[in-house]
Order: sequence, then structure tokens, then C-alpha cells
Amino acid sequence: MITIGLIGKTNVGKSTFFSAATMLEVEIANRPFVTIEPNVGVAYVRKKCVHTELGVKCQPKNSICIGDYRFIPVKLVDVAGLIPGAHEGRGLGNKFLDDLRKADVLIHVVDASGSTNEEGVMVSPGSRDPEEDIKFVESEIDEWFFSVIKKDWDKFARTTDLSSKDVVESLLSKVSGLSVNRKHVVMALKASGLENVKLIQWGDEGLRQFSSTLRRISKPIVIAANKADIPVSRHNISKLKEKYPHVVPVSAESELALRRAAKAGIIEYIPGDGHFKIIGNLEEKRMKALNYIKTNVLDVYGSTGVQQAINEAVFGALNMIHVYPVEDERKYTNKDGDVLPDVFLVEKGSTPRDLAFLIHTDLGKGFLYAIEAKKRVRVGEDYELRDGDVIKIVSTLAKA
Repeated sequence: MITIGLIGKTNVGKSTFFSAATMLEVEIANRPFVTIEPNVGVAYVRKKCVHTELGVKCQPKNSICIGDYRFIPVKLVDVAGLIPGAHEGRGLGNKFLDDLRKADVLIHVVDASGSTNEEGVMVSPGSRDPEEDIKFVESEIDEWFFSVIKKDWDKFARTTDLSSKDVVESLLSKVSGLSVNRKHVVMALKASGLENVKLIQWGDEGLRQFSSTLRRISKPIVIAANKADIPVSRHNISKLKEKYPHVVPVSAESELALRRAAKAGIIEYIPGDGHFKIIGNLEEKRMKALNYIKTNVLDVYGSTGVQQAINEAVFGALNMIHVYPVEDERKYTNKDGDVLPDVFLVEKGSTPRDLAFLIHTDLGKGFLYAIEAKKRVRVGEDYELRDGDVIKIVSTLAKA
């Protein structure tokens, strides 16, 4: 399962975002360090379910289908807020950076209204430039990567340079605790211009260049520009979008309110929608709150942004697609007759063999060919899977 790390300085709405995304109750308070232990929950990415295209009624097993949308689970880890100097142990320090080791992608919750200072203390909206928060948090994570790679570097570099060991494999073993794969290391070496330079010649400058590049490649960041409903946020969000590739306007409080209202049966609302439907009569206070969300969030941005930030992390920053494996390509069922029961998230550019290995190692080893079920055509292992494909794997393994 893909793991998303939820990062940011203290008091910017991370716990609210986490609760809204997972509907798990965590302590939410207007003070620094309220999150002391990491919260781990299940969030979901949202995709139009392929049943709408095929004209069948799906029976999901490893995911959820609500209306026309398939919600696919991902792990969401919310760690305590960072403050400047966290990599040196300030605040609650490296412990929280360590909690992000297994994250595949990061969502950085930023106070887009500029109403919290660098220590996470509340100030007047517009008092702080949210870009400063982005810079310092990314710097803290880069310093963390650098400290991990720098440890015993000279000895490691000399040993690797003098041996016949593969440099990529050696570097991979050194960063094994950071959930980095071979592809990440190869890309970072090339992007840093260090692929043909001996390790001992890198120096601190080269080492910093490599570690920060590796961080950007292995743990890309999506910026959740929170508190988007506050007027000053609009200008700040526009500025951030000009400089950063993955910026999503967010109102975590609005999303949490909508999900709780839907759970209570007060409204009809599907996470990620830009609208909701009121059911029955509501008291004036609740109606006023819902109207505020509609006017200041949904009508302005098209959604609360929480679901969109999660989707952007997986389908944007990680460049994933979703694929449905089946055993009967005519009925789109598994061996038990369940229609479109499972859906897998795979990296764009993956092949049917990659999908087979994801399902079961033996299935991948015995791969013969696949059938693209929508067109009922046979495809080989060089076929590039497309978003929303329905695929039957044919293998020497008795059952797919």
C-alpha cells in the first residue's frame, strides 16, 4: 500500500486534514506539539470507477465504490509539526523525521493565510509568507537526508571506490532505511551530474546536491495550501502555484465538517465533490456553516481540496495509474464471480508482467501474456498499461 506522509510545521491544520481524510478522531487543538505520536490511518484516492464505462454493477473487495467513484486505500501518516532546527533535535526533533522514512510521497500542509509564525504560534492573517514555511520544512527534510548519507561517508566512499562493487547498489544499501529504490538512486546520480564522479571526490557540495536531489525524487512533495477560505489566502495560493508544481487549495475544516455532516445523515456528500445536498430541515447555525463552506470554499475552488491533495500525491507526484485485474475478461469477474473486485495502483509505464508480480510472485514468474478486457485483445509483456485498464493475466500458474 502506498504511504503518504503528512508534514508541516505546528498548528497549520495537519490533524484536521488527517481527520478529514480518514474520519478517525485525533486530538485537534490550537497549540503546538498537540501531535506527539504519529497518527496512522487509511485515506483513499478517488477515480471514476470503470463500471460506469462497462455498464456493469461492481462488487469491490479491496476498495470502496460510492456512486460512480472507486475509492482506493492508501496509508496516511501524520507526524508532529516541525519547527526550525528539527534535524538538530529542536522541538521533538529527529523522531518525527524518522517517522517519515517509509513514506513514498509527502503532503506538506501549509497555512496559506500566513496566520502562524515559524514556531507555530497564532498571529494575524497575512503576517507570514507561507513560502517561508515551505522553504524551511523542505530544508529540514533535506538536512535529514544529508545527515543520513553523510554518516561515515569518507570510509564508505573509499571502500566503494577501491572495490569492484556497483556504485548504485552500494549507495542503495546506504540509504536502505529511507525507502529509496534503485531507480531513485540512478535518477539522482544523473540529475546531480555525479554518475561518473568517484564518491571520494564528491565533497560536501556534491553530497548535498545528491542528497537533496534524491529526496526530491524519492519523496516528492504536494503542497496542501490550507485555510484557503481566509481571503488573504487566495493571493498567496496564486503565488505558490507560480513557483511549485503540486499546489492544492485546501480547507481541511470544511472537509471535516462535510464528512461529519454526511456521516450524521444531514447532507449527501461524496468526498472530493464540489457540491452537497441538504437532507431535511437544519437549524440556523448549521445552515449558516454549510452556506459558508459553499460560498467561501466550494464556489471558489470547486472542492475543499483534501481529496484532491491525496489524489495529486498519488496520481500527480507519484505518477500512478489504477488497473483492474480479472480472471474472466468477458464478465470482468474473479474466480468467485465478483465483478471488478480489485483495483491496483501501479506506476505509469508499468506492464502486465509488472501487474502480475504485484498480484503474486509466481504469477509474474509464469507470465505468458495478458488480455485487455475492454477490447478483448491479447497483449504482451511490453504493453504499457493505461489508466483504468481491465486486465486478465494468463500464466503457467494454475490460477490467476
